[in-house]
Amino acid sequence: MQNSVLETLLGAVVIVVAAGFLIFVFSVTDSRAVAGYELAARFDRVDGLEIGSDVRMGGIKIGTIRSQTLDPQTYVAIVRFSVDPNIKVPADSSASIESESLLGRRYLAIVPGGDDRVLAPGEEIRFTQASVSLEQLLGKFLGGGITTLQAPQPATPAPAAAAPALGMPTLGAPALGAPK
Repeated sequence: MQNSVLETLLGAVVIVVAAGFLIFVFSVTDSRAVAGYELAARFDRVDGLEIGSDVRMGGIKIGTIRSQTLDPQTYVAIVRFSVDPNIKVPADSSASIESESLLGRRYLAIVPGGDDRVLAPGEEIRFTQASVSLEQLLGKFLGGGITTLQAPQPATPAPAAAAPALGMPTLGAPALGAPK
């Protein structure tokens, strides 16, 4: 009888700890969806951006990605997202797909413009920057960027007997077209 009471208490403690952990995880990740007005943006590529990803302005979450579709005429991705109704996005703002870290989650970053006119619900951000894939960066780095990391080599002086290139003045001679 004493074992069953102890097992019941231990089970209750485990359930309370698990519930507390879930509450902590949801409060830290701020995974709640933002209700508000909808805007859109077009991108060449949206690698890693998912429905439910954050929309941020100045690093602060102001919205949530709602949908991603492909325009059948232009073959660009159309991203629709909601923005907090208290946030007014200037009409000349720009949007880019950013990453939290090297291998982190992607989010939509909005850089506000200076226009007095704000985007109305359903309007589109015109200035966009697509996501940059890690594979492309590594390919560029490994394909041609290594030489920039090497120490500069000292220039080797030309041999003393080398003739000057055609049209080039020799040491002490006036340059072509120079006044005498």
